[in-house]
Amino acid sequence: MPGDYFLDTNILIYAAAGKNDDPSKFRVAEKLVMDGYFGLSGQVLAEFYVNVLTKPKVPLTLSEAEQWVDLLSAFPVAAVDDVLVRQGIIYSRQFRISYWDAAIVAAAERLGTPILYTEDLNHDQLYGTVRVRNPFREI
Repeated sequence: MPGDYFLDTNILIYAAAGKNDDPSKFRVAEKLVMDGYFGLSGQVLAEFYVNVLTKPKVPLTLSEAEQWVDLLSAFPVAAVDDVLVRQGIIYSRQFRISYWDAAIVAAAERLGTPILYTEDLNHDQLYGTVRVRNPFREI
């Protein structure tokens, strides 16, 4: 069953460790994580783990980061395989975006999620069958 939306890495980092970095973004991200049924990809899960240990003002401990990975893994996770990589390449060229962003769009599309929450792409733009929303646009 697809999620209602797909969450990019930055949203997850704000939800897990953004309270000290940006409290307003933390509140928005926390609501998306705690109140919704969402999807993500293996790429997002890996990026989350690596970055939540180093980027926030107060990084998570190894144990906390692992607990978050366990929590997030309960939701649909698109595997990164050769088909997804190839679709990411196609979208990267088609939309003139980075491969990494294109792979996230391809993963969201694979899961059938109509909305991708991210700060990294153009708000309200349609990429394939996925519409991008910046959840922090109004704050």
